[in-house]
Amino acid sequence: MFVGMIVFVGIQLVPTKRNQSSDILETDFNKVFKVSNNVQSIIKNSCYDCHSNNTNYPWYNKIQPVSWFLEKHVTEGKKELNFSEFGNYSTRKQKSKLKSMINQIRDDEMPLSSYKLIHQNAKLSKMQKVELMETFSKLRDSL
Repeated sequence: MFVGMIVFVGIQLVPTKRNQSSDILETDFNKVFKVSNNVQSIIKNSCYDCHSNNTNYPWYNKIQPVSWFLEKHVTEGKKELNFSEFGNYSTRKQKSKLKSMINQIRDDEMPLSSYKLIHQNAKLSKMQKVELMETFSKLRDSL
């Protein structure tokens, strides 16, 4: 038990990267595409923590090994889709990502259930899902 406590306290000293930036890049999805304020708000609230260059960390991110789990999750999320750098994607990749986002919202795959469990405000209502899917579909068709 004592050794376990020493290990737990010791791992608290291991730093993790923070995915935070105050910069809003010109390549940010909401700058590249002129979408409604409501759509911008939904995306920022339900997607940006894992899929942008600026994560809004919860208080428990300071506790290891939770911090390592979140860091890995955000890194993988940004690798798959980064709204902060969406404008750097080729037109083909943008179309593909928009189609994928439509499918994942429709199939209730995003936001992840584990994320929604802790972030209740990230849950998408039926109307929000429809609005996002219609917006993404129009954007895809316009490319």
